[in-house]
Amino acid sequence: MKTYFLFDLDGTLTDPKEGICTCVQHALKAFGIEEPDLDRLECFIGPPLGESFQKYYGFSEEDARKAIEIYRERFVPTGMFENELYPGIHNMLRSLKNAGMHLAVASSKPEPFVEKILKHFKLRDYFEVVVGSNLDGTRESKSEVILEALRRLFDGRPIEFDKVFMVGDRMHDIEGAHSLRIEAVGVTYGYGSMEELKEAKADYIVRSVEELRVFLMREVRELEEEQKKAGVVTKGDGKYNFQGGDLWRIVYFFLMYVVVRSIGAYALTVLLVLLQPKMPAALSDFFFTLGEDGELVTGGDATAIVTAFAFLVAGLSILKNARKMVQRGEERRRLTHLTKEPKISWLLMGTAVVGAVLGLNLLVMQLGLTEAEDYAQVASVQYSCHLVMGLFVYGIISPISEELLFRGLIYNYLRELTAIRPALIISSLLFAFYHGNAVQGSYAFLMGMLLCYGYEYFGSFKAPLLMHMGANVLSYLLTYLLKGVRVPAWPLIFVFMVLCIASLLMMNKKKQKLI
Repeated sequence: MKTYFLFDLDGTLTDPKEGICTCVQHALKAFGIEEPDLDRLECFIGPPLGESFQKYYGFSEEDARKAIEIYRERFVPTGMFENELYPGIHNMLRSLKNAGMHLAVASSKPEPFVEKILKHFKLRDYFEVVVGSNLDGTRESKSEVILEALRRLFDGRPIEFDKVFMVGDRMHDIEGAHSLRIEAVGVTYGYGSMEELKEAKADYIVRSVEELRVFLMREVRELEEEQKKAGVVTKGDGKYNFQGGDLWRIVYFFLMYVVVRSIGAYALTVLLVLLQPKMPAALSDFFFTLGEDGELVTGGDATAIVTAFAFLVAGLSILKNARKMVQRGEERRRLTHLTKEPKISWLLMGTAVVGAVLGLNLLVMQLGLTEAEDYAQVASVQYSCHLVMGLFVYGIISPISEELLFRGLIYNYLRELTAIRPALIISSLLFAFYHGNAVQGSYAFLMGMLLCYGYEYFGSFKAPLLMHMGANVLSYLLTYLLKGVRVPAWPLIFVFMVLCIASLLMMNKKKQKLI
């Protein structure tokens, strides 16, 4: 976790456009260059001035030094204060400071000017260390500025580079941090574009001060969680901010889904019964068979159709809210999933799913749990239809509908209230309870944990959706095709479970600890 935050000044804490660009305009005029458009001078905001005069106007090193002297003739008395604080900066810095984070400024601007600007905007007290370039032109590169800031922050102690974030808006902020093996957070509300920050390979990119605050406060919450585990008393951070209304909302959507699904199945069954006398004989035979007591009952493919309809209407009943929560969840995860996961990660996750499904299903068969009355009753319904129909209903319709509720709506809502681990456990317990019997419930709990892990790992709702569909198709095929077939289960169970665990360990190794 990060506990040291270095901030650039121009374009990150303050908007200095008017002051900097007007002073650059003043310096250029002394060299006979008229530049009436201040927007064209935005490139001077952030990088060292001498570097920019040489790069954008072809100045020699000597002329660049003269231009800087002329620039400062206007900047020191006037331009320095032609500056605006980005809204929300005080609130963000106050939150981080109160949480015990170590804050510093690392700017390419001369250090005396940085100090005056911070005091002018009443920001100075938030920072333990303020570092800028020297007026004589030394310590001008961003990496030198960052390293000096870290030396002062750690004050003779070994610098813990892995505990530091550099926050800035330009490419040189990112490259300066990376040269010291420090992770960098790019901000697009300043003067660096999304394209520039991506090209510089920023580790994270945020688009507003509020988004930056939320992102950095995650480090605060992680620190406080570690302190709680160690027995250190900390202030309440809202991380486990459950209230009665929150719990009721989760229960409400869960119950609504279950009730709508039941009503949907019952309504379609009643409708079919009412229409049966008017049905052609072939259609009636498709939907109904005679039960032992002579009454009409649905069976086989007809039951699968009724089930599909029930899942469909239940999913539609929560679709609007689920889409909203998925969008909010993916926006929250966007900051930690800027880079697409390589294909090998998807392959490993697929391998983990296959290992878990085959291992757990074979374990259930080996232990004779398929003979349990509750499980057998559910299985007799699910496997009474043709294979293609069963795969369509239980491999496509059912996973889509259930994912909207359990990962899309419930898990995302829990993630807004609490940390990953409790959200994962609570949503998986609800997923288990929903299945209505101990055998399927235990299987659902473990698979629910895996689906949530996949969601967090890839940061996209399509991950648990594809995993759930693949798991259901594989599980359905296995049970359908192995009915009455004996297999050497224990060796296979061991192989498949090792395959699952090994794949997850390899995935986790590719990232920082996820849960």
